[in-house]
Amino acid sequence: MTRIVVDPITRIEGHLRIEVEVANGVVSDAWSSGTMFRGLELILKGRDPRDAWVFAQRACGVCTTVHALASVRSVENALGLRIPRNARIVRNLIAGTQYVQDHVIHFYHLHALDWVDVVSALKADPAATSTLAQSISDHALSSPAYFKGVKDKLSTFVASGQLGPFANGYWGHPAYKLPPEANLMAVAHYLEALDWQREVIRIHALLGAKNPHPQTYVVGGMALALDPNSTTALNARGLSEIGELIKGAQAFVDEVYIPDVLAVAGFYKDWAGIGKGIGNYMSYGEFPEDDSGEPTAFYLPRGRIMARDLGKLQAVVQDSVAETVSHSYYTYDGGDATPRHPFDGQTRPAYAGPKPPFETLEGHDKYSWLKAPRYDDEPMEVGPLARMLVAYASGHADVKPAVDGVLGKLGVGADALFSTLGRIGARAIETQVIVHRLGRWFSDLTANLDTGDLAIADGTKWDPASWPAQAQGFGFEEAPRGSLGHWIKIKDQAIDNYQLVVPSTWNGSPRDAKGRRGAWEEALIGTPVADPAQPLEILRTIHSFDPCMACAVHVYDPAAGSSVQIRIV
Repeated sequence: MTRIVVDPITRIEGHLRIEVEVANGVVSDAWSSGTMFRGLELILKGRDPRDAWVFAQRACGVCTTVHALASVRSVENALGLRIPRNARIVRNLIAGTQYVQDHVIHFYHLHALDWVDVVSALKADPAATSTLAQSISDHALSSPAYFKGVKDKLSTFVASGQLGPFANGYWGHPAYKLPPEANLMAVAHYLEALDWQREVIRIHALLGAKNPHPQTYVVGGMALALDPNSTTALNARGLSEIGELIKGAQAFVDEVYIPDVLAVAGFYKDWAGIGKGIGNYMSYGEFPEDDSGEPTAFYLPRGRIMARDLGKLQAVVQDSVAETVSHSYYTYDGGDATPRHPFDGQTRPAYAGPKPPFETLEGHDKYSWLKAPRYDDEPMEVGPLARMLVAYASGHADVKPAVDGVLGKLGVGADALFSTLGRIGARAIETQVIVHRLGRWFSDLTANLDTGDLAIADGTKWDPASWPAQAQGFGFEEAPRGSLGHWIKIKDQAIDNYQLVVPSTWNGSPRDAKGRRGAWEEALIGTPVADPAQPLEILRTIHSFDPCMACAVHVYDPAAGSSVQIRIV
């Protein structure tokens, strides 16, 4: 039995520690540990509920807008507010753009290097790389001269000795399977994606004033002036720019991202049988497409799939969410094993884990700063795979043919979705579906403005004097990484309690009171490990979830120091 400690797991947002035991070449047990304390919920207590979103979006420095949206939705739910149509569409455009940018960044910059051997790209023939690229896409940048330029740039970079993000890769690892030409193509698109993501996110600057941390959210709608004929508001010129940015995003996704995912996946079909996980999937639903406020009006539907049964789609209600802290660095009144609904949630740190820097988790009953959320007392996986499975099971008009098409191109069955490779494929499918839906939402916005409807916020409940003495509400949001919930209690016009249950808390959950693993831990079971000193396979499965520890835990004490080390004990 070999124990491997990876601390921290890199190419994610925040700090994550993974420990596994390996027996007979595969992972036999696993522990996921968030290594920072989350104190944001305590910071929010006592503040004005209308200001909560400004603080809440600081939970993360990447997908900041998702916390702003969940926060304003929670207050609007508590106060019974319904936002205007323009605000609903603008929020969809901001959230949808976040999906597209975030998913593309994840594939190229956070996950691709688990599958792409950068050093191997130095051996590629640029002409053969061009032939490969042109065989899978009509993307303009695919000439032999273009790929020769990328190879020369990469060679110069490597010769400089300043390898930056490529310095600690497991280059030459036996688990890499791409030929040199495919590796060079992927490296070229890695570099292209850096420029592309900077452009597409300008949509956030136009609709949200900046990125990260958009500034135009407000309880009751959006603080954004919309008028095609104005010289000071977001006018026809600005709207036209958004339309062009959406078209550019669609082209990159269709011509670069999707072909690359299919090309890479074709060499790693064995990973369709690795990383299955717990088999329970949940989506809160996202992108409301009418103004009824009903959960049935979402473009991506709300629902659950249990035990991988795609034939039965089950309901999701906020009442069934609860968290325990039996194996977390927190304590509850009434016992750590007693589930608490977020309305009654407590954030009471009680560290009882290993001493820094590298004592193992072995022997420590509590081992993570993440709580253990459960739905109806069941662990769940959330994220793009969960959303696409729920949409697929519901017969979604756009998602079902897209999923069937990808499965057909890869020559695999629906069971392949329940895997590490399935998560990568689902994220790509979702990106393509959403990037084309952005065009529909943009058309809806301009058509509504053409009617003369410029309303963007409902200020009827802005005065706290109009609020009840006590109120509570919740805001569901499907962040790129999965189901996000904010719960708020308001008393005497101030926040009395505030709780966040974020995607990486669902997926990165430690064991619960019944000893059941969270999604990351369970997905690692059975993962092959060729070389314990270079646990590339562990990174592949963990990164397939796109973990973001900043959302789950986000206070760090620099006085304690920091280290990066992989150990075999």
